[in-house]
Amino acid sequence: MVPNEGAGQGDAAAAGPTLEQLLAVMGAGVLEPGPAPRGPGAVVEGVMVLDPLEPGRSRGQVLLAVGVDPQSAAAVDVVRQAAGAGAAAVVFGPVRTGRHPDALRAAAEEAGTAVLFRTAWCGWTELVGALRAGLVLSGVPADPAVAAVTPGDLNGLADAVAVLVGGAVTIEDVESRVLAYSSTKEDVDELRRLTILGRRVPEWRVAAMREAGFFRALWGSGDVIHRPAHGENPERLVVAVRAGGEILGSIWVAAAGGELPPHAADTLRSAARVAAAHLLHHRSHRTHARLVEDAARALLDGRGSADVLAERTGIPAHGPCAVLAVRPGASCTGERTARLCALLAVRCGADGLMPVVVPVDRGALVLVGGLPQDRRRAVEQMARLGKSLVRQVADVFGPEARIGLGTVAEALAGLPESRRSADLALKALLTVGRAGTTAAKGDAGEPLTVAFASEVAETIALHQMLDALPGPAPAPETPVARLVAYDAGQGGGTMVRTLRAYLDHFGHVPDTARALGVHANSLRHRITRLTEVSGLDLGSPDARLLAQLQLRLLDRGDGREA
Repeated sequence: MVPNEGAGQGDAAAAGPTLEQLLAVMGAGVLEPGPAPRGPGAVVEGVMVLDPLEPGRSRGQVLLAVGVDPQSAAAVDVVRQAAGAGAAAVVFGPVRTGRHPDALRAAAEEAGTAVLFRTAWCGWTELVGALRAGLVLSGVPADPAVAAVTPGDLNGLADAVAVLVGGAVTIEDVESRVLAYSSTKEDVDELRRLTILGRRVPEWRVAAMREAGFFRALWGSGDVIHRPAHGENPERLVVAVRAGGEILGSIWVAAAGGELPPHAADTLRSAARVAAAHLLHHRSHRTHARLVEDAARALLDGRGSADVLAERTGIPAHGPCAVLAVRPGASCTGERTARLCALLAVRCGADGLMPVVVPVDRGALVLVGGLPQDRRRAVEQMARLGKSLVRQVADVFGPEARIGLGTVAEALAGLPESRRSADLALKALLTVGRAGTTAAKGDAGEPLTVAFASEVAETIALHQMLDALPGPAPAPETPVARLVAYDAGQGGGTMVRTLRAYLDHFGHVPDTARALGVHANSLRHRITRLTEVSGLDLGSPDARLLAQLQLRLLDRGDGREA
């Protein structure tokens, strides 16, 4: 059955765009064309996901065959059934072999329904947003400057609208949060300045507009609303942005340096129709990114599905992959976390790898797919990537940056173990090279900043041993307990600090004195006093070992080890 049979050109224009027009609006990189026996002239009326149990009415629909293997017999049945229902096209997931199945091509040619394939780097959620955006855009006349803005580039859209209307533009969501704003050289009013700085309209302003019934009028109106100038606030135009019956947000224009031109309302009205596609794309991208992050986080925590993550990211479920645990050193929250994640994603992607960055407390985890099939080469690439990343993170966030490298797993299902080894390596690196730790050094004798767990195995083993010990308070009546009590009363921390440095430097007086910044004779006096107060026998290996372990536990209690 021919899709949309009997529809003339006038009907097509009224019902919706052709498949060719829709694909042109969406651009390349989202869908890969397959067989289209009747050409791309079928009229598209909507998008729907295939439900085998409830086929429903799919005439004029782009049917998304989620979960159907394009190389299976089920895919052939889907194409035939879609043709019988009048679907405009059927979209399958990526073809892993790179070659379109002959049986599917034959079924499409026989049935007369176009077949498309989702690209590996575009998830189903993102595809739905792109298709919906394309439907909103189709047939809507708009100024070329606005239509030329890259889908989802809200700041570019705000700038384009600002040029056309001759004012300052903000694009807001339904909660009055600023999604984008135009750059303007003219002086802006205080309200706009506060809105941009706070990334949302001030609460007092929102409350006043809500009480006045403004939002009820805005969301209920299909046209531009004019707000006259009042006091220091210039005149404003505002219009709601909709996709079908759904309200996505609003566009505000404030006069800057003069009155708004007569055509401003018409331009804003047209821009609002185009903006719907951008807001849908923006929201779809954020939703897809959140789903990918959630899938990756669940898998790394050992509670997720490798197949789900593979489906959402395009990373092969079976193939070498690994995890990096990244700690920038400095406090990393809010915008700094976003900056760290962006840096990691861009740098890993530049090497042709397939990264997924998951923000965690005080840092990030990076899931890396696309490593070489040869295990030795995969390990070498991880080592090179870690060294390169830690330098770049240190340049941005400070020299305390550290990266733990996880073991290379043979498949995504092995990532929880890779994450565990990366965490262990990172924890060790945060203490390696510091007073009181093994002297693990890098190539140039500098403190180690990136390593696999095998490279800091001694420190990891020590941490595991300390984890099994009670603490952090030293056992009563032991020498370290006496020193802690002495410092609390009159020592000011001097005795404990001196003992820690003395043991860390193997009792070598010159090195210990330099570490403490005191004269060697002063140090010798302290050591004598220290043994008198504590009763510590520095000549006993058992006494020294116990003291070091207790000092390590004290370090943990003081937050020295993180």
